[in-house]
Amino acid sequence: MSPQNESKSGPPDLDKVASEMLHKYKMLSGGKFKTGVSVLILVLLSMTAYTSLYTVPSDSVAVVLRFGKFQEVLRPGLHLKVPLGIDRVNIVPTKRQLKQEFGFSTPGATDPDQNINPNNNIRSTRSSISPANDQVAETQMVTGDLNTALVEWVIQYRIADPKNYLFEVRDPAGTLRYVSESVMREVVGDRTVDEVITIGRQEIEVEALRKMQALASQYVMGISIDQVQLKNINPPVPVQASFNEVNQAQQEKEKLINEARREYNRIIPLAEGERDQRIREADGYRLKRINEAEGDALRFNALFAEYQQAPEVTRRRIYLETMQEVMPTIKDKIIIDNAALGVLPLLNLTPPSIQKIKGQQP
Repeated sequence: MSPQNESKSGPPDLDKVASEMLHKYKMLSGGKFKTGVSVLILVLLSMTAYTSLYTVPSDSVAVVLRFGKFQEVLRPGLHLKVPLGIDRVNIVPTKRQLKQEFGFSTPGATDPDQNINPNNNIRSTRSSISPANDQVAETQMVTGDLNTALVEWVIQYRIADPKNYLFEVRDPAGTLRYVSESVMREVVGDRTVDEVITIGRQEIEVEALRKMQALASQYVMGISIDQVQLKNINPPVPVQASFNEVNQAQQEKEKLINEARREYNRIIPLAEGERDQRIREADGYRLKRINEAEGDALRFNALFAEYQQAPEVTRRRIYLETMQEVMPTIKDKIIIDNAALGVLPLLNLTPPSIQKIKGQQP
């Protein structure tokens, strides 16, 4: 074909050229091309379906990002996402109670933010600084009376808003650690060392919880602090023995006070009961004497009225009534006639016991 005819026919058809090349490849491969493509497509579909499925645990929620932008929050269960890195899923444990420890570490802890580590250590980033030294450093605090105390504590918190937790603060767990240490130093610095070590623990926990939650809300961290609990509070090692003696003396003081109160509670009610009993007995005796005196006065008045009407009869009756009361009390009675003469009165001075012994002798 001449160049002139080629210019008239125009450029070659690309679809036709591709079809011819594909036909030649099929002829060379012996018909295996279709099977290989099918297998490749099936593998790609399987991988896409596998990467699209994910499960959210029962104590967590899923925060879905599409092209790096927040999309939605999904509840626990089985969900689908757009594959090939279009959707990214962050699992946030919203129903699990998390904690951070200060000054000590629990062996076997799985949460990296539970204890101090190089990622959340604000004092030093050198690898030569051991975590034990960092833990001691975060417990050293100055009290309001310019003394030093080693304070260990734990905070327990939950993730209340997963969106704010992930996007409002760059490192919410590390920020919470800094906030907790700052607040605890402020609260301890407002009290004396005796209050921190002995009687002020509960007040420190309550005030620290209130201030930590206020700062967490101010920074929009998406965190709800449930509890602040003080653990060991000790003085520095050089003065620890003296503080232990002071604590023992205070405990002995409290023991003696409690024993005195127990003795007070035992004796005072008995004394008060005895006092009330004697008062009631005195009132009863008073009423009895008054009634008896009034009765005697009425009886005497009645008797005197009768005496005025018949003096001799009344005198005789009084004599007989008196003798009736007296005579039964006399053991031996001797009746002598007024006309009897020559009777010698005898006063026996021998005790009855001696008379009884003499009477038994032969």
